Amino acid sequence: MNFQDAHNHLQDDRFAGRQNELLAVCETSGVTRMVVNGACEDDWPQVLDLARKNKIVLPSFGYHPWHVSERTSDWLKTLNECLDTVPAAIGEIGLDRWKPGLPYEPQEEIFLAQLHLAAERNIPASIHCLQAWGRLHDLLRDHPRPTCGVVLHSFGGPAEMIPALSKLGAYFSFPGYFLHERKFRQRERFRHVPAGRLLIETDAPDQPLPPERIRHPLTAPDGQALNHPANLPAIYAGLADFLGETIESLAARVEDNFQRLFGGL
Repeated sequence: MNFQDAHNHLQDDRFAGRQNELLAVCETSGVTRMVVNGACEDDWPQVLDLARKNKIVLPSFGYHPWHVSERTSDWLKTLNECLDTVPAAIGEIGLDRWKPGLPYEPQEEIFLAQLHLAAERNIPASIHCLQAWGRLHDLLRDHPRPTCGVVLHSFGGPAEMIPALSKLGAYFSFPGYFLHERKFRQRERFRHVPAGRLLIETDAPDQPLPPERIRHPLTAPDGQALNHPANLPAIYAGLADFLGETIESLAARVEDNFQRLFGGL
C-alpha cells in the first residue's frame, strides 16, 4: 500500500534538524508523497530546500493567517518566486476567527491574494479555517479558485456544508487527532464526505494521535511530544476502522484522490 500525507510541516524547527531521519522512516513505512506546507516567508526557504533534496516532498508555500502580520512589502513577489522555482502548491493559507488576539481584518485580503494566485496558476491551495466556514464558502464561491481544487486541511466545518464546498472543488483532509475519542463529532462528519473527496494528513509535528495508536513516538529536545510523520499509516488504519472498510480500499481511494488533486505538480 502507498500512503500520501496531504498536509504537514516537516520544516518545523521543533524537529531539530532530524528531517532526513524522519523521511527515511516515512519511506520504510510506505509514505510515498507528502505535502509540506510553509507558513510565512521565514520558513519558505526551508520548504524549498526539503523539496530539492527529497522526491517524497511536494512543497507548498503560503501565508498562514496566524502569521500575516509578519509579512514584508515584497511577500507576494517572494511567493511568486518560490512558485517559479519548483512545482508547488499554495498553502497554508486561510481564515481564523478562533485564535484569541488574532486580528481578522487583514486575513481576507491576504487569503484572496493567494487564492487568486492559485487560480491563475491552477495549482492546489491548502486552506486553514476556524470559525469562518460560512465566509470561506462565500469567498470560494465569489472569487476565482483553482479548477484542480483546494484542500480543507483538518476539516472541522459543519457536515451540512460538505455538499456545497464539494461543488466548489474542495477536498476534505482527515487528521490523526480526530481519532481521539472526544473528537467523535469531528470524525462523524467524515461519513458525509464524498468518496472522491477524501484525503488524509498528519499535520506533523502537531495534532498527535491517541497514545495507543502511535507507532512512531517522537520527542522534541525540550521534551514536548511531537507527531512523527511516519504515523500516517496509523491514521489510515484508524479511519478505515471508523468507516467500516479495509485499509487497502481506503488507501487506494485516497491515492486516487491525491493524484487527481496534486498529480499535475
